[in-house]
Amino acid sequence: MQKQNHFQNILILNLAILCISTSGALGRSISLPPPLTIWWRALFAFLFLGVFCVWKKLPFSFDIKKHGFIFLLSGFLMMVHWVAYFYALQWSNVAIAMLSLFTYPVMTTLLEPLILKTKFQRHHLILGIIVLIGVSFLAPDLTFENKMTQGLFMGLISALAYSLRNIMLKTQVRNFNGSVLMFYQMVVMLILLFPVLFFYQEKFTTDQLPFILFLGLVTTAIGHTLFLNSFRHFSVSTASILSGMQPIYGIIIAMIFLSEIPIWRNWIGGFLIISTVILESFFNKKSGSGQS
Repeated sequence: MQKQNHFQNILILNLAILCISTSGALGRSISLPPPLTIWWRALFAFLFLGVFCVWKKLPFSFDIKKHGFIFLLSGFLMMVHWVAYFYALQWSNVAIAMLSLFTYPVMTTLLEPLILKTKFQRHHLILGIIVLIGVSFLAPDLTFENKMTQGLFMGLISALAYSLRNIMLKTQVRNFNGSVLMFYQMVVMLILLFPVLFFYQEKFTTDQLPFILFLGLVTTAIGHTLFLNSFRHFSVSTASILSGMQPIYGIIIAMIFLSEIPIWRNWIGGFLIISTVILESFFNKKSGSGQS
């Protein structure tokens, strides 16, 4: 029964990753400035999550003195993660943006022991080195005048923000449902990004509606909620590294719908980064069920 439950948890985590991986092609398809895109994404996700939480009768109440700062900071970090990631998508391509984002498992494995005071696993350092070598193949050159390099840099900023957000919420998933956590992060984002509605001349148009709706419902409300709930069954580090399937899913989707074919350097870098998934799966299986 325990093995069956573990297999089911792996499947649910992969479904979450597949949903989240649609963000690459969607980000390339939406022509709005990233801060504006993320505000609309947060609005639709807020509505979808709100309806779901009410339908499931999930409690919204929380101790503002105890959890208010964590909710505020996690919402801010999620906003930075999304905005930076969408800049990475616009300035480079799906392969570079997604693969650079996936330095976040390395950051997580190095930061989690420091922040949560958990035991540092030495093999995570080896995996981190492999990922960093893979990332080096993504950089076309070292000059920031190159748009691809700028996109890679924004992907790294997005990765750091995402890593810190995941570590922070690891301590809260046992106290709150993942949908409730995402709901409050959307609230924070809507407030912080509200001024962008008046800053940009570009406006939301009806031709963008299908992409934004899909981004809000499938990518965000469903994907990120399932991913947050996976923290109940896996450590943040393990969930992060196992989610290395996301670039594979995202690149395949981009190849089908956008005709974006990665160059050979991207394939090598991607292979090295994704190989950490196989290695971590081996270490996870060897250590037991993989639960924290």
